[in-house]
Amino acid sequence: MNLSVTKDKIAELKRISIEIRKLIVETVYYAKAGHMGGPMSAVDMLVNLYFNELNINPENPLSSDRDRFVLSKGHSAVALYAVLARRGYFPMEELKTFDAINSRLQAHPDMNALPGLDMSTGSLGMGLSAAVGIALGAKLQKKDFRTYCMVGDGESQEGQIWEAADIASKYKVDNLVAILDYNKLQQFGWVGEEASRANPVVDPEKRWKAFGWNVVNIDGHDHEQISSAFQKAREVTGKPTMIIASTIKGKGVTFMENAYLWHSRVPTDEEYKQAIQELEELGAKQ
Repeated sequence: MNLSVTKDKIAELKRISIEIRKLIVETVYYAKAGHMGGPMSAVDMLVNLYFNELNINPENPLSSDRDRFVLSKGHSAVALYAVLARRGYFPMEELKTFDAINSRLQAHPDMNALPGLDMSTGSLGMGLSAAVGIALGAKLQKKDFRTYCMVGDGESQEGQIWEAADIASKYKVDNLVAILDYNKLQQFGWVGEEASRANPVVDPEKRWKAFGWNVVNIDGHDHEQISSAFQKAREVTGKPTMIIASTIKGKGVTFMENAYLWHSRVPTDEEYKQAIQELEELGAKQ
């Protein structure tokens, strides 16, 4: 664990994570559109990044010295929007405009529309390439900022992910940290009943190590482990770091957890009430 992260800070991060999960459910329910499962699995890493790890300032979102973040799995944008709003990049009320015509909060992130976004994403596989380019550019310009990128495990079937992985290793881009949201469940890609669904990425640790990356395995819902992984990544030189974060798709709502149909589904009125109730009860236990 990063010694600078206190028990009180960990408790705060846990509380914020529950808040963000509620915001995701509310936003998708209000918009009657959006993804649920992937955003819910990604929450704890995003919260830790924006409320603990990243060197950022919402009042100066274009600071040249800021750390950068790329959400390569851009379809999970609603989670990032909720975090950015809670962090102060734009009014919380704007979440109600998600996916509406002319909204700054489209289904996939648009860096030209919303402050706090460092890359437009959504075409799977491309975000890591952008992050490698940003990190390499920082090295060439002798800048100290770090670059972070979240990749989906289903997305990791894209060849461009591995081309980017190879280049990052070749040029020793040690100011780059990638996070694999390893929820082991994607929307499409298998034949057969749900019970026979296969893990979209087999043995990611061996794969990333084979490409020359430093690899750290964590529970992606444990803020102490997340904080420690980021600290370990800072201590590595000569190679990029991949944090393999084992997560649960739909984390926080029992009927959504590990259910592939919640990859992209809008809750009914009753499902919405149940989800919010479960999250409020979870928050009361913190």
